[in-house]
Amino acid sequence: MRDLQPSQLFRTALISSTVPLLLALTGMVEAFSKRGLIGEAVSVGHVLLFLSILIAAYLFERRQKSPSPLNATISGIVIGGVSGIVLVVLVFLTKALIPKPWDLRSIFPNASPALIEVLTFSRGERTGALLLFLFSVVSGLIGTLFPLIPLLIRGPLTTGFLVTLIVGLLQDIISTLPIFRGKIIKFFFARSGFKPVGALLIFIVTIVLAALWHQYGRRLREEHRQLQQRRPMTVQIAVWTFVLLFLLVLPRIVGSYMSEVLDTVGLYILMGLGLNIVVGFAGMLDLGYVAFFAIGAYTMAVLTSTELGFFNLTFWEALPLSILASIAAGVILGVPVLKMRGDYLAIVTMGFGEIIRILVLSDFLKPILGGAQGLTRIARPVIEGPIIGRIVIKDPPHFYYLILIGCLIALFISIRLKASRLGRAWMAIREDEDVAEAMGINLVTTKLLAFATGAALSGLSGAIFASKINSMAPHSFNLLISIYVLSLIIVGGMGSLPGVVVGAFALMGLPELLREFAEYRMLVYGAAMVVMMLYKPEGLWPEATHVRALRQEESREPVPEPSPKKAPAATVASE
Repeated sequence: MRDLQPSQLFRTALISSTVPLLLALTGMVEAFSKRGLIGEAVSVGHVLLFLSILIAAYLFERRQKSPSPLNATISGIVIGGVSGIVLVVLVFLTKALIPKPWDLRSIFPNASPALIEVLTFSRGERTGALLLFLFSVVSGLIGTLFPLIPLLIRGPLTTGFLVTLIVGLLQDIISTLPIFRGKIIKFFFARSGFKPVGALLIFIVTIVLAALWHQYGRRLREEHRQLQQRRPMTVQIAVWTFVLLFLLVLPRIVGSYMSEVLDTVGLYILMGLGLNIVVGFAGMLDLGYVAFFAIGAYTMAVLTSTELGFFNLTFWEALPLSILASIAAGVILGVPVLKMRGDYLAIVTMGFGEIIRILVLSDFLKPILGGAQGLTRIARPVIEGPIIGRIVIKDPPHFYYLILIGCLIALFISIRLKASRLGRAWMAIREDEDVAEAMGINLVTTKLLAFATGAALSGLSGAIFASKINSMAPHSFNLLISIYVLSLIIVGGMGSLPGVVVGAFALMGLPELLREFAEYRMLVYGAAMVVMMLYKPEGLWPEATHVRALRQEESREPVPEPSPKKAPAATVASE
């Protein structure tokens, strides 16, 4: 107990106990409990509740300078015990087992009987409250003792738990995949969640694979690096060929629903690559990016919709015009904001996005844009040929290939621009605009090219989106779209092209797979942003230069100011 500070421990316990309490009172525990993890005994809501206690205890123990098993045990019991007491008090207050002059549910609507059933494991108030307290204490103990386990064991255990949790969450999706139908699903999954044998098997297999990778992964990466040095082109061609073949057969593997999810992720990858040029390369914060997406979509709708009957162009005829309209809008936006930076630029671009939304809803443009009702009967892409005949692209697997081609083109353009003279000019502006101008970079042209390029990719995404859903409405283009795209860039890694793909799958793919929890999407975004900024500010797949800059800033230690020297005592000369 020498290094354990009781005041700090109890303060941490009181603070950490509010997290599971808020998760319960905001309705997250009850909502997530509808998805079973291991049969009907353990739900995702239970995991969410006790995982918050475990993480709080783990973070507390990581901050200790000299951890010991005794201090870790005491800390875990205190943190888990205080959190358990708070949850038990919530149970008794809600069940009205003690007299009170007010109704708790009138203040917290989510403090419902269904929540109490989840918290007490459907075992009654007294038995369930005891189990709730015991599981809280065990969660606190695991959290404080976990940092004391060697990394060789701790890493595979963490990986095994996360993989088992993710597979359990995706049970409904996995059950629909063609390659997993039949006896395999029945062996691993019950009606709701894993069978205990299936969960244990996946957990053990993942631990073994993670341990093998931890032991031999460094050697494999070193051999791959040496092979790349000897035959760089051969290795790159082989890797890209394998990736391309996998992407081509992916819709047949995952089925129609997953293809729909991949279409959504692909559209956000397209927008992310465009915004990455503006924000990641050039360093200009754009919160009105959804405006170019809307302009591309409405241009496609106006030019091809048979409901209006103005032009009746085909998809392929209207596609370049939609991109050109978005480019023109990007230049028009870029001209008045050339001298703005930082927050001022963000506010102005956000206002531009709102202007586009209001114009679409206005009565003045209603005969052309449809107003609040939007437009319908937008043309689908059609491919005709003497061998293939006439193919109308209308199903999710068909649109997957169209979006994949767009993403590959956008990725190729981004790679070439990043390595070009223009890309280096953008990065110079991002680092220091005044120095870039002093070095001879034309700020006007360079910034306008960044806005135009980003708007072109966003317009391409909007045009494909309009044709895909075959209708257009203003509510599809609100400010949240810009927030989503900016969030995936931050999570993936600012300025990183692979980071855009990773961020799109993390922030757009997973919520699409868990649509029953869609009401908590913004809460997940906020939590992800906080965690990223605290523990991995460079992103999931960061740019190398960004990582070096962050590490240099972290490695700089403040230089202590020299203490003022005492002035020598004045001497009085004797006369």
